[in-house]
Amino acid sequence: MANAIPDQMTAIEIEGGKGPPSALKAAKIATPQPKDGEILVKVLAAGVNRPDLKQREGSYPPPPGAPVTMGLEIAGEVVVGGGRWKAGDKVCALIPGGGYAQYAIVDARHALPIPAGLDEVHAAAVPETGFTVYVNMFEHGALKAGETVLIHAGNSGIGVMAIQMAKAFGARVIATARGPEKTAQCKALGADIAIDATAEDFGAVARAAGGVDVIIDIVGGSYITGNLEAINPKGRLVYVSTVGGGEVALPVFTVMRKQLVITGSTLRPRSNDEKARLTEAMEKTVWPWIAAGKIKSLVEKTFPLEQAGASHAYLDESHIGKVVLTVSHP
Repeated sequence: MANAIPDQMTAIEIEGGKGPPSALKAAKIATPQPKDGEILVKVLAAGVNRPDLKQREGSYPPPPGAPVTMGLEIAGEVVVGGGRWKAGDKVCALIPGGGYAQYAIVDARHALPIPAGLDEVHAAAVPETGFTVYVNMFEHGALKAGETVLIHAGNSGIGVMAIQMAKAFGARVIATARGPEKTAQCKALGADIAIDATAEDFGAVARAAGGVDVIIDIVGGSYITGNLEAINPKGRLVYVSTVGGGEVALPVFTVMRKQLVITGSTLRPRSNDEKARLTEAMEKTVWPWIAAGKIKSLVEKTFPLEQAGASHAYLDESHIGKVVLTVSHP
């Protein structure tokens, strides 16, 4: 039968538990079995994200109870239904792990219908960055329509999504990127101002443009100086990642004088109930923007599942948008 579920499936394991991209190997493992409240999805595409790279390196272990295999976002077809989902439904989902595989377990409350106009590859590139941007920009950052947001690394998966979501919401966007090609891409996505961080002082440029109310920072490190120059009184600085360094020298009096809020969050350790709440918010707020064409899923490159190592090596290089694994089935 066409939808028969095999006892074993192909998944990607980390040889030795951690290592370089070449440590990622395809292996046969048992196909997972859903419990009450869960669905089983036949994975057709899986997003590749920087947290995956950290997990491969041994610095970002999965939360208790999550699969040890990587993969935080998938798109595919439901084969064992539950909740609102039945076999045959096409879904995408945020998951705590296990996406680099032919089948994945999903909390039924965390699945979303594939947005209108997107195929599985482009749908698989939405959940992780979409959820991350939503919770950090709109909840932690409390961005309001008409305010100005500074988005660092606007060419990254998170940056690309943040620019589009901020514009759809009615905010003014200043984005940074490294090099003229990437700043041009930020402008094409809707950024009102795009700053080449390799050639310009982003803090001075943003301040000259009236300053910013919210900063979405995936860089960290030395960007603190420019951030504090750019940000307006009562502004919110939100850390989403630390690719440029996890420690900063913080001038506390500046924080006090400007009455700033400095915050940040990670998505993976949140409770299932919290992720269910965010899933509902995403479907209500962001899915209509996608259907209306206000947000596009930008996939720069795809790799077959068996070439997961090559996808990690590629993501370590310069890129614009998302990288996705495609998953084949017999």
